[in-house]
Amino acid sequence: MAASSLLGGFDWRAPLGVGRSLLLAFATFALLLLLLGKNPLSAYAAIFSGALGSGYSIGEVLVKLIPFVLCALAATVPARVGLVNVGGEGQLYMGAWLASFAALNLTSLPAWLMIPVLIVTGFAGGAGWAGICGFLRVKAGLNETISSLLLNYVGTLVVDHFVHGPWKQQSAQGWPFTAPFVDAARLPTFLGSRVHLGIVLALGGVALTYFVLRWTRWGFEVRIVGGNPEAARRSGIPVGRYLLVAMAIGGGMAGLAGMCEVSAIQGRLRPGISNGYGYIGFLASWLANHNPLWTVATSALLAIIVVGGDVMQVNVNLPSASIDILTGLLLFFILGRSRKVVAA
Repeated sequence: MAASSLLGGFDWRAPLGVGRSLLLAFATFALLLLLLGKNPLSAYAAIFSGALGSGYSIGEVLVKLIPFVLCALAATVPARVGLVNVGGEGQLYMGAWLASFAALNLTSLPAWLMIPVLIVTGFAGGAGWAGICGFLRVKAGLNETISSLLLNYVGTLVVDHFVHGPWKQQSAQGWPFTAPFVDAARLPTFLGSRVHLGIVLALGGVALTYFVLRWTRWGFEVRIVGGNPEAARRSGIPVGRYLLVAMAIGGGMAGLAGMCEVSAIQGRLRPGISNGYGYIGFLASWLANHNPLWTVATSALLAIIVVGGDVMQVNVNLPSASIDILTGLLLFFILGRSRKVVAA
């Protein structure tokens, strides 16, 4: 079923299809656990109790929810015009990189001005990186799935270069990271937890994306481009422009996730700021059938799995790759249920 129908009217076929895929993934993972001599019920109980069993763990779920939602939107918006953006990881890194440039060089700005600057630069970093893929798709016909995936590795290497080289803190005793950000460049947190202002950006991004796609002329024409690009061309819609803009907006969302990680969580730029958040967001978008509202629920589910997975590994004595297997199975069955590949 086309994702656009979820924005117009509710259709039970989509959630039922997702539910079947989830059951298949969890059942397959349970079978693997049985083959390893582990109790699947104990493993799943450990996941949910570890993620929801205390106020601290719930806070950590919300912390993970922020980049998952933003990276899900990075895949959702391009999907509306028929593009497959797998580059959320690289776009996240480039958003973090450009926001870090602002934080390290505009240290005299007050917090009320610094935070908007970080938001703009974080969005711009991700948008520019995704825009490369959109431009290559429009001008050269290069498949955006391949280009965005390959640029993930380039983006991480760009960050590695700067934190090992020109931006490296001289007093870091060999550790590759920048100087700490000034207090004005740190996103505020809530109630003494690690939950930060990014939760407002993520939920606001979801609401704005839904409104634009559902209720504006631009969103209507996006649905036409995604449904039938040839008919859109014949109707006079500039398809290439829509492809480029949608890709850039999606990348900007992932760039915001990178900004949040360095500004709120790390307090500086360093390698490894993302633990596959871009790929998890891609999975969350497909779980939600590219519906921006549903990405909140699917991102929450994946956040619970990731946070509770650490407890499962300890309580059930499983290797750290166990959760990666479960998320991989989720992606496998979700993509397998799709009857057609999104393509422009």
